[in-house]
Amino acid sequence: MAESSSTLAVGSSDDREELLDRMLTRLALCDNSKLESLLSKLLPFAIASLSFQSPAVRDKVIEILSHVNKRVKNEPQIGFPLSELWNMYTDVNAAPMVRNFCIIYIEMAFDRSDTMVKENMAPTLLKNISKLPSQHQERILRTSIKVIGECHPSQIDNEVAMKYGLIKGSQDAEIFLEFCLHTVLYRQPTQGGGTPAGLSTSQVERVTGKQPLTNEVLLKRKLGILNVIDSMNLTAEVVYPIYLAACVDSQEPVAKRGEELLKKKGSAADLDNPSLVKILFLLFNGSAVTDNIAPELKVVPVHPAMKARIMLVFCRSITAANSFPSTLQCIFGCIYGTSTTSKLKQLGMEFAFWVFKHARMDQLKLMGPVILNGILKSLDGYTHSGTDVVARETKTFAFQAIGLLSQRMPELFREKIDMPVRLFDALKSESQFLRLVIQEAIMSLATAYEGAPTTVLKDVEKLLLINSQEDQREVRFCAVRWATTLFDLNHCPSRFLCMVAAADPRLDIREIAIGGLFPGEGRATRQNLYIKYPKVGDMLDYIIKQHPRILESGELREQKLLFPSKTYVAMINFLLKCFEADLEQNNSRTPELQSSVEKMCLLIEHAIAIEGSVELHANASEALVVIASHFPEMMASRYASKIPWLRQLLGHVDLDTRQSVARLLGIASSALPLAASSSFLCELVSLVSGTHKLRFEMQHGALCAIGFVTSDCLLRESKIPEGVLQSTVKSLVDVVSSETATLASIAMQALGHIGLCAPLPLLVYDSGPVPVLTVLHEKLIKLFAGDEAKAIQKIIISLGHMCVKETSPSHLNTDLELIFSFCRSKVEDILFAAGEALAFLWGSVPVTAYMILKTNYTSLSTTSNFLTDGSSSWLKPISSEESESSENNHAMVKEAITRKIFDDLLYSNRKEERHAGTIWLLSLTMYCGRDPTIQQLLPDIQEAFSHQLGDQNELTQELASQGMSLVYELGDDSMKKNLVNALVSTLTGSGKRKRSVKLVEDSEVFQEGTIGESPSGGKLSTYKELCSLATEMGQPDLIYKFMDLANYQISLNSKRAAAFGFSKIAKHAGVALEPYLQSLIPRLVRYQYDPDKNVQDAMTHIWKSLVADPKQAIDEHMDLIINDLLIQCGSRLWRSRESSCLALADIIQGRKFEQIGKHLKRIWIASFRAMDDIKETVRNSGDKLCRAVSSLTIRLCDVSLTDKLEAGQVMDIVLPLLLTEGIMSKVDSIRKASITVIMKLAKGAMISIRPHLSDLVTCMLESLSSLEDQGLNYVELHAENVGIQTEKLENLRISIAKVSPMWETLELCIGVVDEQSLDQLIPRLAGLVRSGVGLNTRVGVATFITLLVQRVNHEIKPYASMLSRLLFPAVVEEKSGSAKRAFASACAMVLKYSSTSQALKLVEDTAALHAGDRNSQVSCAVLLKRYASLAADVASGYHAILIPVIFISRFEDDKYVAGMFEELWEEITSGDRVTLQLYLGEIVSLIGESITSSSWVSKRKAALAISKLGEILGESLSTYHQVLLNCLMKEIPGRLWEGKDALLHAVAVLCSSSHKAISSDDPSAPTAVASVVASACTKKDKKFREAALVALEQVIKAFCHPEFFNMVFPLLYELSNLASPAILQAPLVTGGTKADTEAGEGGDNSIPLDKILDCITSCIHVAPASDIFQQKQKLMNALLNSMSPQFSWAVKISAFLSIKKLCSRLNEIAESSQENLLHADVTALVHEIFFSVPPKLVECISTYKIAQVHIAAAECFLQVIKLLTASQPVPLKDVGFVNDLVHLHEVEKNEQAKSVLKSCIVTLENLEKAHSQTA
Repeated sequence: MAESSSTLAVGSSDDREELLDRMLTRLALCDNSKLESLLSKLLPFAIASLSFQSPAVRDKVIEILSHVNKRVKNEPQIGFPLSELWNMYTDVNAAPMVRNFCIIYIEMAFDRSDTMVKENMAPTLLKNISKLPSQHQERILRTSIKVIGECHPSQIDNEVAMKYGLIKGSQDAEIFLEFCLHTVLYRQPTQGGGTPAGLSTSQVERVTGKQPLTNEVLLKRKLGILNVIDSMNLTAEVVYPIYLAACVDSQEPVAKRGEELLKKKGSAADLDNPSLVKILFLLFNGSAVTDNIAPELKVVPVHPAMKARIMLVFCRSITAANSFPSTLQCIFGCIYGTSTTSKLKQLGMEFAFWVFKHARMDQLKLMGPVILNGILKSLDGYTHSGTDVVARETKTFAFQAIGLLSQRMPELFREKIDMPVRLFDALKSESQFLRLVIQEAIMSLATAYEGAPTTVLKDVEKLLLINSQEDQREVRFCAVRWATTLFDLNHCPSRFLCMVAAADPRLDIREIAIGGLFPGEGRATRQNLYIKYPKVGDMLDYIIKQHPRILESGELREQKLLFPSKTYVAMINFLLKCFEADLEQNNSRTPELQSSVEKMCLLIEHAIAIEGSVELHANASEALVVIASHFPEMMASRYASKIPWLRQLLGHVDLDTRQSVARLLGIASSALPLAASSSFLCELVSLVSGTHKLRFEMQHGALCAIGFVTSDCLLRESKIPEGVLQSTVKSLVDVVSSETATLASIAMQALGHIGLCAPLPLLVYDSGPVPVLTVLHEKLIKLFAGDEAKAIQKIIISLGHMCVKETSPSHLNTDLELIFSFCRSKVEDILFAAGEALAFLWGSVPVTAYMILKTNYTSLSTTSNFLTDGSSSWLKPISSEESESSENNHAMVKEAITRKIFDDLLYSNRKEERHAGTIWLLSLTMYCGRDPTIQQLLPDIQEAFSHQLGDQNELTQELASQGMSLVYELGDDSMKKNLVNALVSTLTGSGKRKRSVKLVEDSEVFQEGTIGESPSGGKLSTYKELCSLATEMGQPDLIYKFMDLANYQISLNSKRAAAFGFSKIAKHAGVALEPYLQSLIPRLVRYQYDPDKNVQDAMTHIWKSLVADPKQAIDEHMDLIINDLLIQCGSRLWRSRESSCLALADIIQGRKFEQIGKHLKRIWIASFRAMDDIKETVRNSGDKLCRAVSSLTIRLCDVSLTDKLEAGQVMDIVLPLLLTEGIMSKVDSIRKASITVIMKLAKGAMISIRPHLSDLVTCMLESLSSLEDQGLNYVELHAENVGIQTEKLENLRISIAKVSPMWETLELCIGVVDEQSLDQLIPRLAGLVRSGVGLNTRVGVATFITLLVQRVNHEIKPYASMLSRLLFPAVVEEKSGSAKRAFASACAMVLKYSSTSQALKLVEDTAALHAGDRNSQVSCAVLLKRYASLAADVASGYHAILIPVIFISRFEDDKYVAGMFEELWEEITSGDRVTLQLYLGEIVSLIGESITSSSWVSKRKAALAISKLGEILGESLSTYHQVLLNCLMKEIPGRLWEGKDALLHAVAVLCSSSHKAISSDDPSAPTAVASVVASACTKKDKKFREAALVALEQVIKAFCHPEFFNMVFPLLYELSNLASPAILQAPLVTGGTKADTEAGEGGDNSIPLDKILDCITSCIHVAPASDIFQQKQKLMNALLNSMSPQFSWAVKISAFLSIKKLCSRLNEIAESSQENLLHADVTALVHEIFFSVPPKLVECISTYKIAQVHIAAAECFLQVIKLLTASQPVPLKDVGFVNDLVHLHEVEKNEQAKSVLKSCIVTLENLEKAHSQTA
């Protein structure tokens, strides 16, 4: 529009109106074809004119626009100037009316624009959209979404995506995303109408523009929206609602895409984002009813599927839990909403649980009560028998929510017990699967009632008591748990419930009940101080209140139990605890306490009913003894009158019960007069000394009672008569002498109890008075030789008791002799008993006779917690008087004991004696430590215990360490200091033994089995055996090595044992140990990981005692510890190596680089060395260390966790080590670990790995082969022998390698390659291409190069020349097919970025390979295939070179090679004909080169190519016929070679396709071709001669020259004569099979008669009539001879065709001939044929049973008859084959042949009729 530029300058309205009028005229006269060009200038100008205020101008504009609208209405191809309109719209000075019209035409312009224009323009519309009016926003948004749906439903271009991304983070993006959300939420309205879920009416109109969208349009728009949003890379919170809505869309593609994006990006969303939560609540709840908004703006809640999705989000969002009131509305909408579902109810309950757990307290106070009421109402709506899975889940969350709310808001529940009642009822009535959940809710609810009002707690007590008796175990369990949780220990009702539950059949309930009664059992005593028991009186009163019959006094032992036995046991034990607690609080015996004791005794007496259990009776009787020990007078007076009842219990089946009753009898007898006591004692003695035999139990009980009653009598001021004492002791001695070991031990125990109170009297015999031990000496020796250890222990302890008051030296010596006789005993319990006896003999033991006789005393060891407490705190100082008396009475005993232990036992060469000496010395130190003599001996005791620390016996070591601890407590300051020094020296290995054990022959150096067996299978443990072995082996010095090993074992034992004592001493010697910490801590750390569990435990004890803060101690001494451990990792001792590795593995975890960096390399080396250790346990520890240091290294190299500089330093330290020593190691585990670490380093280190990239890549590529399973190589070598294809096996090996860690590492390396890395990497890769070995390595390096080039693209150009020079020979030389393909792919990728000259050379070299050997041809095919697929754009420029090579190589002899080129040809060509015409010149040129080459294979290949060209192109090949024909004509003459027949076929095809051009260019050419081909027919090679005959036939048919007959037929006739046998005597056959294979097949030089006949047929077709008649005789002879029986049926069919052709030709001659002479010749020949051929035909039909022969013969027969009909007929009577013909017709089975024969007969009959009429 020429005037447009000038018109814009017009300023007045009139001028503008005039101009607009001219424009309207021009518009009216404009053709539609030029309308778009006109509108591009007119439309912006017209709309811009609306800025004028003149009505005339505006009317003219409206007229123009109206005209435009009408013109383009039905012409959608006419476009509008979109960019100009948009520029006008965005102009800041544009008038409102101009903008209004612009936006309308912009919308229309988008509909008429190309896709490219629309998709590039749409993002521009969104920029600054937030500043536009809302109506314009809607139009622009709809237009943008429409474009998105049309252009991006499947994908979006990167450039377009970048344009959309420009609005990211702006308000424009918010508006766009909101509209996208509304569009995704929109669905087609149903028939009932209504607003779609999740939208308001105005939002629907905003999305649709008041025009409903179809499902197809919606699908495209929603998919487009998802693709655009995905490409914008927005924050997950912003797009989360859109993805959520897409997931539940009704159209499957949208839902699938939404799910994909939600999984991909939704996981990163912050679900606590307030904006996100607000949007989701609006979608879920819709607009609030209370909101004062217009109806069209009210948002409808989303549909249930979307709600379920949103609820899953809410259940993970803390912000959603704190969004009152939306949270409340959401929960109630799920539970009670009109459109709710069972799934939503479940999610609602789950959300309620989430809210109760995460809501802030201020929010929870508002929502908690309301939600709780809703939950309870919902639960009331369910039946207890519901089996619906969702309903079950709903109930589960409901009960869980109640339990959780009770913990957070207990005030909601504690004012009344409605909720416990409800939950306990639910626990009874609900099905089994819900009971566990309800049970947990009840447990949680218990804490809510802590601090509840008293009235409520009273109701709870009743509720629990009722439910504790229910049948359901869960109900009982909860009741007991409530009782133990809610109420304190001093709460009597709850403890009574626990007592009752202690007899529950369920173990878990019993355990809870017992725990509720005895909460501190098994813990340290100091913890029990905080336990407050109820008063025993209050507890008894409550029990009596529950069962008043307890106070009834009835016949003892005859009544029934009021409670189950286990309840009684728990009750009695708890009451004892209460009793002891009352005693501790009130030292005085108050009347109230005495009253309680009376009631308690009544309860206990009720418990000792006959039906009670043994356990109950034992506990009850022991309880009475405990009470009696505190109230002796009261209990004595109470039970003095009940002695007969107690006496009955002496025969109880339980041992403990009998002993307790015996003690009670002793206590009760103290309340009797001395005479009564003596009388009762005599009764007891009579029971055991009488002649009648009592039950064992009765005897046992009576003997126990005798001891306790007698000792009680001796403790009185007035003694029992001497005679009674004599008779008692004598009766006991008699029992010892005559009874079994068990009863004898009880009798000795009774004697011991007597000896505690007074010296035993001498027994009066006829010979005079004799001491008791003298009488019993022999008997005791026999008993000690027995194997009843428990009886022996009692006897030994009784020996100690018997001599407590003894003063006679002879008696004491006898006693000591008996005890010392156990010094070689191996039974430890007996040795401990002997130690206890020696303590009593020594004196100063901290127990009195009263304690032993009047309490539940058992032994000194149990009283002192021997070997568990280990302290001397229980030892009481001895009074001076007692000490002096003891010293005077037992000085000799002490000396004897000291001498025996120190001189004989502790340093004995027998380990049993050392063991016994240690136990006895410890016993004396433990039990008599305050004795002055012991105090004086403490230095000697310390030395003795130090010596025993290295003993082989573990118990000896532990006891020695216990002894060291005791000595430390008992000693003074100087001794404590010396002891600490000695222990530190032992632990650090610097201490020396002061005194050694002399070795004798039978001294045990090693424990049996420690160092194996001798060569003869004997033991190797004693000194003698070791010396014998050293002598036998001829190495006497070997004994010193054995001794060195033994000393090391002793040293290790010393360390272990010293640790036990050290751990206790360290608690008291903290300051004294500080100077030694620097040397101790590294060793202690290592010893804590010692293989010996005992050493570990011991050192752990020291560590805990010595180090207050282990972490700080290790941090402070880190370098010392690591250096020590690294040194010990190389120790010659496997224990040190193993423990050091384990310690290192533990210590280095979580360390920082500054702590560990300097040691990192040495740690790796230590781990590798340990992994290759000779000992398996060390190797295992090395594996553990390797895993630890691997984890540490990976973390330190991860740039997301560590500073980049430090990560690089770690990489510099570790990676070279792993590559050189790790992967190259011969140890399989080291290699695997190294590879794994390297892979993870590459993954985490990212760019920090670049400096090591070349080394890493090279190592990984080499490892692909070096680390491959060698079995695969072996299998490949023998693959052919077992029938496995090598190619498949190679592919298997490669696929395995590509899933290996090495390949994964290589892929990671590719990701960090940059331009600088290539300088070092490419030369290393080139070296691998040249010299890399192994299939996997070679395939790997080729594949790596391929991926590398793909990664760096054009940055590879500087190296392309070098790589192509290396890769091309690698492809050619590679023997493996897989490797060849891999290198070809790499070569193709390099070709893509090569220069033009390089690319040309590479392509030419590749094309030249087709003329080489098979390997070169395969290489050529592989390379070309990769060029076509990976570098198609480059390869397409060289098709002129490549296409001819591919085409001609399709005809290779090798089927595999030909197949490869055939596949390649199909891939790169769109159509054979087009491609061949395009590159025909180049192809012909290559064919010419190939056919003239000296290679026969190339000649054959070229000939086949010519044939293919002729078949496809036809006459189009005429352009190059001369070149091709000349080449072929030159090659056909000459010597024969294999495949030369292809030349003949090529000639034939070329003549067939280009015969016109050949004839027109050179008329003599056809004759020359026929002559050459005819001469080829004379060759003797069968295959070549057949091909020549076939070619000759095709040449004749192609040119159709008449002179061919005379030129060719003589040769054919001569050949047919050669084919005819000399003697026609071949046997006739009824079938055709044998004839087919034998007749006419004389051998390789046989002449194919059928092919000759085909040539004759073609000659007949072109021959002139005169030539036919001239050669008719030869022609008939050839035809008739071919029908001889000896020829195959195939020859006969060819003969039939020739005869038919001859008949057809004669018929043509007859019709066209007007000369009588020629007509006569035709008639003569016809008659000859008629009379000579049919008989042959009849013979053939009769002879052969082949349907094809019958049909062909019949058709020939019919042709001959028809020929006769056209000629002069003959009388049929002269014809002899008519009857034969009729017969053949009758017997013929083939319908087609039968029909033809019928036609022959009918024709003959018609011929006969015609002849008759003529006659």
